[in-house]
Amino acid sequence: MGLFPRGAAPPMLRIKYRITVPLVRFTQNIQRHVGCPPLELPGSTVREALNQYFLLNERARAYVLDDQGKLRQHMAVFVNGKQIDDREGLSDPVAASATIDLVQALSGGNSNS
Repeated sequence: MGLFPRGAAPPMLRIKYRITVPLVRFTQNIQRHVGCPPLELPGSTVREALNQYFLLNERARAYVLDDQGKLRQHMAVFVNGKQIDDREGLSDPVAASATIDLVQALSGGNSNS
């Protein structure tokens, strides 16, 4: 038996913790094609956080990544508003409090026509 009965601890030890993990979000235009609710998931790189997301949503993986595991050409990923550098390995670091946004890259026509 411990020093304190189960559920009882001295007041100084009753601290509530909130573990902070990255938030993964998909834009509305992606969600028209595949349901992707925002989720908070662990990961210290973009790849790690997305792999956690894709464990829960395999359809999203197929929409975001190609068969080589690289970011599809029509996708863009931002961490705290900054576009990632590593589109192939997705090795960009992610802080615990980061927001990872996945967006469908838009391509425009020639404006000189």
